[in-house]
Amino acid sequence: RWDEETFGLEYDLDIFNVVAVNDFNMGAMENKSLNIFNTSCVLASPETATDADYERIQGIIAHEYFHNWTGNRVTCRDWFQLTLKEGLTVFRDQQFSMDMTSAAVKRIEDVNVVRSMQFPEDNGPMAHPIRPESYIAMDNFYTVTVYRKGAEVIRMYHTLLGKEGFRKGMDLYFQRHDGSAVTCDDFRRAMADANGVDLTQFERWYLQAGTPVVRCEAKYDVEAKRLSLLLKQSCRTPQGGDALPFHMPIRVGFLAQDGSELLPERVLELKEASQEFVIENVNSKPVLSLLRGFSAPIKLEYERDDEELAFLMAHDKDSFNRWEAGQLMFSRTIHANAKAMQAGQAMQLNAKLVDAVRRTLLDTSLDKSLQAYALTLPNLQNLAESMEIVDPDALVDAYKFTKKEIARSLRDHLLKTYEANLLPEDSFRNDAEAIGMRRLKNVCLGYLAALGDKEVLDVCLKQALTANCMTDLVAAASCLAANPGEQSDKALEHFYQQHAKDDNLVFCKWIAIQAAACTDQALEIVDKLFKHPSFTIKNPNICRSLFISFAGNMKHFHRADGSGHRWLTDRILELDKLNPQTAAKILTKLAGYKRFDAPRQASMKAQLERVRNTEGVSKDTMEIAIRALA
Repeated sequence: RWDEETFGLEYDLDIFNVVAVNDFNMGAMENKSLNIFNTSCVLASPETATDADYERIQGIIAHEYFHNWTGNRVTCRDWFQLTLKEGLTVFRDQQFSMDMTSAAVKRIEDVNVVRSMQFPEDNGPMAHPIRPESYIAMDNFYTVTVYRKGAEVIRMYHTLLGKEGFRKGMDLYFQRHDGSAVTCDDFRRAMADANGVDLTQFERWYLQAGTPVVRCEAKYDVEAKRLSLLLKQSCRTPQGGDALPFHMPIRVGFLAQDGSELLPERVLELKEASQEFVIENVNSKPVLSLLRGFSAPIKLEYERDDEELAFLMAHDKDSFNRWEAGQLMFSRTIHANAKAMQAGQAMQLNAKLVDAVRRTLLDTSLDKSLQAYALTLPNLQNLAESMEIVDPDALVDAYKFTKKEIARSLRDHLLKTYEANLLPEDSFRNDAEAIGMRRLKNVCLGYLAALGDKEVLDVCLKQALTANCMTDLVAAASCLAANPGEQSDKALEHFYQQHAKDDNLVFCKWIAIQAAACTDQALEIVDKLFKHPSFTIKNPNICRSLFISFAGNMKHFHRADGSGHRWLTDRILELDKLNPQTAAKILTKLAGYKRFDAPRQASMKAQLERVRNTEGVSKDTMEIAIRALA
């Protein structure tokens, strides 16, 4: 129904057939008339799936359904055009999910994926344009760049042309190419021709790798009532040169000092390396809300103080940028503490950050899901991406310090908010209000658990033992896994015996929670889980849950002695004999070694060389090792 109303695309078969497969490398596959799904992407109940799982499943089913037009009816001329169908269809499933759930929350989630997964790929040896020019193993073509950055490129068409202009372009695309195998250029021409615009320069998004950096400088002339914005873009290519300027939309809002919109929002079309935009009749100096909605997949640089960020957190009309202001405040504090630790100085908590978190926590007017995301610290991958040399020990310790001190300062408020959002244990609801209450409650529990005291851990244990849904069980068990002891042992044993023992998908959650827990015993725990009777290296979901979760455990995967790197490489070489595609994906976790300090660089490089020099390694895994070492 949504596809018919939004894009005028009607399904051309009487039945939509679906089959679920337990041992499957991909999320799903859009075979005409019979879509194949990984069980993790289609099977769900409150007892086995979290709220996030439900939303993910909704998006993936929509994605494969939408492929009937953008992938099957109109397909790719060759594999190099893969983003034509995948980037476009990811954009379509994102739009669908935004309409079905919360548009702001969905946008935050999607941008987090781009920043934590695609930006590092663009900033390392695995970088490639969304339309790559070569490959050794086709399986390695299915990357976050092709899918997620590809979707951001489609979104820029939508922003530049507007909703109606984008629909006109889609209509012309299908009119011209229904039943054909086409290229990315055919899609771009349809968008340009339908709207009478020149999108020649826009092709650079398909040709150039790397994440552009845009720096903004603003000047306000009080007497002339004139605002000047100077935007400068730059982008380093994987080869070390400078990319040609991109054509990108920068959405900008202008806020008055009382928080109202001083001027209507504008979309600035940046095309030059340096370009000035002059806005007349601006009655007072505005507070700028830049890159609203993350209107381009770039890194933005603009000088702001903490007071301005706090103002945006409280007043910005763009929900994404309200969240973004908070993320910047968190990031500043964590990075400052990481530097302090490296210098042997005491870490400190920014009082202005505590005030901003308190205001957000007490603001009952906010959507609870948005409130939960606004209170959530940036993930460690995003934080690491902003460091010139990644120091896992300093970054993780600064992160944990910041979270713990916020919890110490706001303990009573956090506990009251947690209690105010408890739902009846004898019934389960999955409406938007209930999902938001669970999100907010569990974010508060995460902060409180950082304190590690018995009272809080007992609250976590009670939630784990009495949870009436997987969302609350996973949240409580995750808090306890990071705090080893009596409560943790009880919760994890209950989780396994009552939920995970006879269900592969729930078992995946059980091992992922423990592999991701930042404890001194992390490596010993994952090795024990690898030898667990329910673990099988033959199941891709189980492998990913253990290996990728451990690779994301920043401090302990990247132990300075290299033991984490060696352990994972042992597993990769073993897995490669059975499942090269999954082994190659996991090996990418070592590819960014040049971002780390010398000892960790040497350790990660040695393991990549070990893979490269191992006789009989698959071409999938060999390609990753060769490219990473190039």
